Amino acid sequence: MNTRFLTAVALCGVLAAGVIAAGCGSSNNNTSSTSSGGTLTATPGINVAADSKIAGELPADVKSSGSLTVAADATYPPMEFYAKGDNSTVIGADADIAKALGQIMGLKPSVQNVTFDSIIPGLAAGKYNLGMSSFTDTKEREATVDFVTYAQAGTSFYTKASGGTDVATLADLCGHSVAVEKGTTQQTDAEGQSKKCQAAGSGAVDVQVLPDQNGANLAISSGRAELGMADSPVAAYIVQQSNGQFVLGKAYGVAPYGIAMQKNSGLTQPVLDAITALYADGTMQKIFSYWQLPGAAITTPKIDGATS
Repeated sequence: MNTRFLTAVALCGVLAAGVIAAGCGSSNNNTSSTSSGGTLTATPGINVAADSKIAGELPADVKSSGSLTVAADATYPPMEFYAKGDNSTVIGADADIAKALGQIMGLKPSVQNVTFDSIIPGLAAGKYNLGMSSFTDTKEREATVDFVTYAQAGTSFYTKASGGTDVATLADLCGHSVAVEKGTTQQTDAEGQSKKCQAAGSGAVDVQVLPDQNGANLAISSGRAELGMADSPVAAYIVQQSNGQFVLGKAYGVAPYGIAMQKNSGLTQPVLDAITALYADGTMQKIFSYWQLPGAAITTPKIDGATS
């Protein structure tokens, strides 16, 4: 997908030694500024009328609660991250979509920041209604939760601009070190590739698994890992925040993003109908445009639409 995102944005400060500050996704110093100096906080004009048909499809317990609990890992800008000046308000494309979903369903959305690898278990346990955290909809994940597809993204490599490692494909990872966020498809891909490298008699991949994306970024900037891997919009954003420290590499594997929910929760149909309606009225396109995600739109949202 197109990986030109959020040009001239400054999210987190750089230390004097040139290392990206650890924990920038949850720092009180977060900013997200356009080249004109404005601060990106939320897509303007998201004011969707409630749809009685969609609201009527909701499970009775969800409808009666009046709320929609959404889990997200707020270390993944521009999709989900903390707003400037506080440690509680999650912003980003997914947060804006969650807001629109709540409006069209007649519910009040509450986006909660949790670690990425805890979201699917939390959904399976009924702790949250939805998981919206740049989830790639995969066959493996569909065994545990249901998905409604709503966007798409690939994976991109990134590395240090000075003395970095040029990698174009997963096969090029043999013998190199890569930092990834725990529980992501990037972890799965890198670990799977390491096995292939070893089977072919090449060097294993040193896969460094970090609890969040900020930790992965720090591993690369400090020299512990040669490369990073993240969803294409996120990798592009990271590079553009790095003040020239990182460069963006090749992308591979465009796949659907899915909104996750507990299996057989009764939410798949209302969420599917809501996302379809938000595409039809232009809300999804408005959100993607604001967060500069030109390749994110999909043609037909689906229930459990994994391609692999």
